[in-house]
Amino acid sequence: MQLRVKGRGVEVTDALRSYAEKRLGRLERQLPDSQIELQLSAENNPSIKDSHIAEATIRTKGPVLRARESSHDMRASIDQLVDKLERQVTRYREKRGRRRRASRQVPDEGIPMPEEPQIVRTKQFAVKPMTAEEAVLQLELVGHDFFVFRDADSNEVNIVYRRRQGGYGLIEPQ
Repeated sequence: MQLRVKGRGVEVTDALRSYAEKRLGRLERQLPDSQIELQLSAENNPSIKDSHIAEATIRTKGPVLRARESSHDMRASIDQLVDKLERQVTRYREKRGRRRRASRQVPDEGIPMPEEPQIVRTKQFAVKPMTAEEAVLQLELVGHDFFVFRDADSNEVNIVYRRRQGGYGLIEPQ
């Protein structure tokens, strides 16, 4: 495990560096060939209660794991950060283990093994010709996040959807 500790607006003392190495060393057993970048910073705004921030990025053979924690004390921030990273690493390793076990299982009697993701429900409905504005009204009536319709002008199947930032989007085929 390679650890790099950086400070932004904070002096990284030897005691703080050794504390971070000790706490993050717990992850070495689970992620032996990883690179960890720890950035420690402090907000100088007196209205921010949790002003000591610890951010970590872990580069592994698989995904990149990131976490950010803040508290009133830098050591407490590091402790919370390590707890969060341990949960992420455990989830990552369990997910990898499930995939390996699923790929090793041999199907019985020629029945194919289901692969992720599975379609668990199929729904059929009539696609009616209408304008995009009418489709938005239908979207609001049914209460879904999207609505499929046939455009009255082009006779193509289109989709209107609710955007997270507000408003609606229209997907048209080319």
